[in-house]
This record gives sequence, C-alpha cells and structure tokens, in this order.
Amino acid sequence: MASNLLSGPHTLVVDDLHAEVAGKEILKGVSLTLKSGELTALMGPNGSGKSTLAYALMGHPKYKVTKGSALLDGQDLLKMSVDQRSRAGLFLGFQYPQEVSGLSLSKFLWTAYMQTHTAQTANTAQFDRDLKTHLQYLDMDESLLKRSLNEGFSGGEKKRVEVLQMATIRPTFAILDEPDSGLDIDAVRAVGETVAKLRRPDAGILVITHYQRILKYLKPDKVHVMVDGVIALSGGRELADELEAKGYDWVRIGITSPPS
Repeated sequence: MASNLLSGPHTLVVDDLHAEVAGKEILKGVSLTLKSGELTALMGPNGSGKSTLAYALMGHPKYKVTKGSALLDGQDLLKMSVDQRSRAGLFLGFQYPQEVSGLSLSKFLWTAYMQTHTAQTANTAQFDRDLKTHLQYLDMDESLLKRSLNEGFSGGEKKRVEVLQMATIRPTFAILDEPDSGLDIDAVRAVGETVAKLRRPDAGILVITHYQRILKYLKPDKVHVMVDGVIALSGGRELADELEAKGYDWVRIGITSPPS
C-alpha cells in the first residue's frame, strides 16, 4: 500500500545496490533512476535479480541490502520501515499475491483508500465510480468485491487485483513484479492496457517482466535488462523487440566476455 501525498516531479534513485538472500549475493551493484511520468520496463532471465530488487526496495526482511543506496525524493528509503516506505509513496504488486481469508476485497480496497484520506477528504461516491471504472478496464466482475481477498481467485484474477490496488492507492512509484506471468492472451491485454491508462505525470511505474508481449500495450519509455545481478543493457522500447528476437544469451555474453 502507498500514498501519493505530493504532486509534482518525483525520483527514485538506486545507486550501486548490493543485496543478498540467505548469505548469497544476488544484486551486485544495481544503479537505476525512475522518474515520475515515465513507465520503465525491467527485463531479464530467471534468477537475474529482478524480484530481489523489488523486495529489497520494499523492505522485505529476507532481502538484506549490504551496500549502496536508494533515495525516494532525496529521502533514504533503506532507513524506512516497510510501512514508512509505503506511506512515502512506494507500492509493490506481488508476483504471487497472498490469500487473506475473512477480509473482503471491497473492504481491503476501502481501507487502502482511507490510508491517504481523512473522513473529511474521503469521497465515497467518487471511490465507487473509480472502482467500477477500473473493474471495467480489467474485465473483472463486481461480484469479486464481496469475496475474501484473493481466496479462490484464479491466477489471472489475483494479478488483476494487484493492478486494481495500484489504481485505488495511486502511489508515487509502483513496482509491478511480473504482472503478466501465468496470464492468457486476453488477460495480458487487459492488465497491460489498464496499467497504461493508469500512467500519471506525477507518478512512475516499473514493470518487471520476462517477455515483450505485455510491453506492446504498455509502451515503456525505457527498457533495462538485468543479468546476473546488474543492469547489463538499457535502451528504448525497441530493445524489447530485440530481446524477443535474440533472447538473453547475447546480453549475458556481452557482459562476461573479457575486453579485447
């Protein structure tokens, strides 16, 4: 959960970030700058460190940062608790969303909405209108709102719920960890088109993915490729097409080959 407390330009600057899991180094010096108004794609093969970056930035205790920095609008993100990072404007859409029995989806979304509002500023009618609009974008049935959060939901429904949370919370920076994994063609289109519609000039989005297919809907401003714990290559959206045609091996070879 997150809150977009301030309008205007925002930056998330990650510099030489190293992180380990269970004593094994996964991130080996990641440097990355996200800016409001931009949609950035982070691609790479399995095990390259993409999800580790997402969890390390969000503050998961299993992911230990050993070196480097992460500044959200100049504030040291790494010194904040998970709750503080959320309130500062950071949101993480999970690759494997959890089920929460007894908490309805509608109650969860309203609670998240109220984290950024008071009883005086909350607008129930506007909340309901926006929720219905976002459900239509995502091709989700309103009956899901009455069910416990993610309980009995299909994989595609769970991924849609993550995007629905992002739409409700309106974070300053949203990280979506493989929102397209496990989805069929129609679901990828619905999720991709909805994320694209949710772009705002005062917020940034980072989408982590293996594949180019969702990017044709997102139309990212920047594409970064992570291999073996570092950003190995960066470019525009044409880079995603090149990766689709060539795979990742040529990038890996490029960073591991000794200089001639």
